[in-house]
Amino acid sequence: MASVRPLHREPAPEPPALHARAMDNLAFIRDTMEKAGSFTAVSGWGMVAVGIIATIAATIASSQHTVLRSIYVWIAAAVLAPAVSAWAIWRKARRAHMPLLSGPGRKFLLSFSPPMLVGALLTIVLYRAGVVAAIPGMWLLLYGTAVVAGGAFSVRLIPVMGICFMLAGTLALFTPPTWNDWIMAAAFGGLHIAFGVPIARRHGG
Repeated sequence: MASVRPLHREPAPEPPALHARAMDNLAFIRDTMEKAGSFTAVSGWGMVAVGIIATIAATIASSQHTVLRSIYVWIAAAVLAPAVSAWAIWRKARRAHMPLLSGPGRKFLLSFSPPMLVGALLTIVLYRAGVVAAIPGMWLLLYGTAVVAGGAFSVRLIPVMGICFMLAGTLALFTPPTWNDWIMAAAFGGLHIAFGVPIARRHGG
């Protein structure tokens, strides 16, 4: 009696439409995860550099004879420090192949920028009104607000640092103007260094 050999059939090829649909789903999932992720290109070493700039500025500002001249020193530091920080962020993002203007990076920028713009405008208004002593507290409060808002899309330490800046700003508004340089030194100098080092160590620079 002849043996009956089982028939081996090749699996039917996957329909092209189903394959294309699967690729579209994967692309959608990848895009969603990218947008929902954290912006980790914030540079810890850049923050340390900003802290050093602020510490030097505080030393120079504290030797000035008027609050107004002290403010001029801090304005110069406020121009230099963001440039250094932006360069450090760009360098870290480039090294990690992370886009700066899409996904979490775009959300970080859109959340961080408005309070900084408001701070720049209020600086002009308070300067013209002669309320110069209130400028440092306002700077600290709005910078802290910007950091908290942008930090919602970044690593966990960033919003905590922002809250510390807001507390320092509150203190600066209700203490004598002669304290301003030291409060800003502790905040812009000390906080940037204190938070920048662990961010650099835990998140790649």
